[in-house]
Amino acid sequence: MLKQLLKPLLGSCITAIALLLMVVIAPPALATGVYQMPPLSDSTWIVDDAGLISRLNEGKITTQLQDLAAATGNEVRFVTIHRLDYGETPASFADALMEKWFPDPENRASQSILVLDDVTNGAALKVGNESATLLADDIADSIVSETIGIPLRQANKYNQALLDASDRLVAVLSGEPDPGPPEEKSSFEIESTFASAEETEENRGNATVIVVGFLIAATIIPMATYYFYQSIGG
Repeated sequence: MLKQLLKPLLGSCITAIALLLMVVIAPPALATGVYQMPPLSDSTWIVDDAGLISRLNEGKITTQLQDLAAATGNEVRFVTIHRLDYGETPASFADALMEKWFPDPENRASQSILVLDDVTNGAALKVGNESATLLADDIADSIVSETIGIPLRQANKYNQALLDASDRLVAVLSGEPDPGPPEEKSSFEIESTFASAEETEENRGNATVIVVGFLIAATIIPMATYYFYQSIGG
């Protein structure tokens, strides 16, 4: 009789533990490789794989890049990635994507690709040979490290970083004076709403402790209940 009463209890505990493990120990997000990038088309100006850009700002940047291409022949594409393949960097990804989208060196000459990885907040700018006559290496480096880097270092302002990068790229590739990077303040009051790497690891550790605690409880409580009723029955 006691065993029949305990069987449903044990079954419920096992089901609860399985559901808890599925929620807490979720599989990591799949990495993105160049082979997963969509084919290039006339409407491909932004590939927001990481989902960092609002629809309003995506429309603004797309219009800027389209107008730049129509007026100068210089084309720029923005790509955001959530998680790169193991061993891949934004720079190597940008290089490989340039090769995929523009296999012909002549077509590649007036192209630029900006890649941003939101896991590391790393960015890279690949520039074709003709575009590089306007977009020199020092400006390209500044766009990556300052125009994009400063808003991200201050408060993970992805939309602001990409809007500023678009403004600066369009100005320089149109032959206008370089507006330069934003001013980096030594102190600021705005705190990031995103967890730091240390906080993320701490949360994962806490989640592991909770899971272990549930496992121990789910094992000990049914056993204790069983032996308790056994002692009563005895």
